[in-house]
Amino acid sequence: MEKLRQFIDWAEAHPKVWLDCVRIYLGLGLFIRGVFIITNTRAEFILDLIKRMDFPWLVTVGVLHYISLAHLVGGLMLTVGLLTRIAAWVQVPILAGAVFIHRNEGLMSGGQGLEFSALVLFLLVTFAISGAGPLSVDHGMPKLKPTITP
Repeated sequence: MEKLRQFIDWAEAHPKVWLDCVRIYLGLGLFIRGVFIITNTRAEFILDLIKRMDFPWLVTVGVLHYISLAHLVGGLMLTVGLLTRIAAWVQVPILAGAVFIHRNEGLMSGGQGLEFSALVLFLLVTFAISGAGPLSVDHGMPKLKPTITP
């Protein structure tokens, strides 16, 4: 029981470490989603996306490339904590679009696309504002100090 108390005390003293664990998990999830989009060769997936977006196919293909590249690179950057704020801000328009697309499904639907998209959007905005914690490449990089000129 004493070991559990020590662990709880340590966890309460290091809240940024737990936030970093959430960032790493989110980054891995976005990276895997990017891999899924790239490796999904089913034509129905693309046709369904084109119908849902209701844009010309060229715009849809461009958006699909942006999404897959942003999820791959941005997810990897979030996982390791490299340029965390930039990586999160690049993902925000994608998830805002996902919330917009899933808005007609409503809350508590079978696929729960709206809830999940809104949760990921909330987490991305949180990391875009707060940045990375101690378990990141950003934490080990030298900080830029503003120069004051007279």
